[in-house]
Amino acid sequence: NPNPNPNRPQSVSVQPVSYPIKPKDPSPSPSPAQNPANHERPDPDTQTPQTWSREDVRFVRDFNVSSGVNRVAPLPEDKSEEDVNRTNEEMEAERRKIEADNRVMRRVFRVEEHQTVPFPTLLQRQNTKGVQKVVHDLKEAVQLVKANAKRNFDETLEAHVKLAVDLRRTDLKLTGSLSLPHGSGKALRVAVFAEGTAADEARAAGADLVGGEDLIEGIKNGSINIKDIDKCIAMPQLMPRIGKEISKKLNRLTPNARDGSVTTDILRAVKEAKKNVTFKKDKSAIVHVGLGKVSFTEEALCENVGAFVNALLLAKPAGLKKSSKYAGYVTTFHICSTMGPSFPVSIQSLSIAADRYTKLQMR
Repeated sequence: NPNPNPNRPQSVSVQPVSYPIKPKDPSPSPSPAQNPANHERPDPDTQTPQTWSREDVRFVRDFNVSSGVNRVAPLPEDKSEEDVNRTNEEMEAERRKIEADNRVMRRVFRVEEHQTVPFPTLLQRQNTKGVQKVVHDLKEAVQLVKANAKRNFDETLEAHVKLAVDLRRTDLKLTGSLSLPHGSGKALRVAVFAEGTAADEARAAGADLVGGEDLIEGIKNGSINIKDIDKCIAMPQLMPRIGKEISKKLNRLTPNARDGSVTTDILRAVKEAKKNVTFKKDKSAIVHVGLGKVSFTEEALCENVGAFVNALLLAKPAGLKKSSKYAGYVTTFHICSTMGPSFPVSIQSLSIAADRYTKLQMR
């Protein structure tokens, strides 16, 4: 080409290059280390770890180095009886020395002596999951309550009834009252709004406060403390003035015709009020009530329990889902004294006691 392109790259000629073949390694001659017959273990004191082979390290690792000092303290079972006795004597001497020093310090500085309480022994907790609780008959449970009431005052026989879970609903109300056949043993203060012969009957029945207009005025001006009154009974003739003037002060104590506190039969009402007991369920669907004193006879306490069970059945809420007489309503029934242990009572014996009380009332 007469006019070559000056920007065109020029081709470079390739020169062949040859490399020499790497010669094969000559076969190694057997070394002394590979010959087990001529192997001599090196002295570990003269060689450093950097020059040791794997075989040397293995040999040194298995080598038992004996020295005059034991690296592990002797175990108690390795000690001889003389060493144990010597140690105990040293500890006893040290204890006496400390007590003597403390005695001198207390005598010099008049320090009060502190009693040393030994460390409590930890007891292993018993597994009570598989243990089944014993349910007692009503009469047997009453006997156990009386036997375990050991306080220096007349304790109250208490009943604690756990109801069904459905009764935890706030829309299901459970309240009631009953007159115990043998009384509760508690001194209730009864106020009677009555005049004339009805007032005389109330005094004869044991009413604590009896009066008409004067009793209303005393409560109105505060001269009579409402906290000292547990129950109020009134004649129908005095109810208009009671409701107008002192109903707000009486509050829940206001006489009501539905519970029988507004009546003309004052004598019967006062006697029943002295024996009357009210009950209601709490938020956890449990009823707590006192049913007499432990000093009562067993028969009297059993009759009181039967009367309470009968009243509890009569107070069953209407909104409770269909259930039998006790199943689905009463879960457990326990009785106890004021400061004594509780004992579960069988539902069968409670049913018998309630039926016996109903028959006595029908006579």
